Amino acid sequence: QVQLVESGGGLVQAGDSLRLSCAASGRTFTATTMGWFRQAPGKEREFVSAITWSSGRTYYPDSVKGRFTVSKDNAKNTVYLQMNSLKPEDTAVYYCAASRYGILTIRPGQYDYWGQGTQVTVSS
Repeated sequence: QVQLVESGGGLVQAGDSLRLSCAASGRTFTATTMGWFRQAPGKEREFVSAITWSSGRTYYPDSVKGRFTVSKDNAKNTVYLQMNSLKPEDTAVYYCAASRYGILTIRPGQYDYWGQGTQVTVSS
């Protein structure tokens, strides 16, 4: 089992920045990729970013590319999501997830462990 705890959410204004953290514990060596997803009320869970533990390869959808940056600290088993130039449409609950899938994946169904989520609200 892998336990994930997110932190860093909050209420900000459009154009501001936030950094989310995801601390992993337990059998973290079983996870190959860490992902960030978000879910707004009435919408499906959306992929935001992913990073592989070994090589640090990253991937972003067009909706956040150039504004969000995912990074990792292997020594701390922690993954970060730096969010800049936030927009009201970024408002959602943000989830950290861990995947044991062999390669980087953006599909929620291929993530095995999930955190409890942290709320990000961006006011206009």
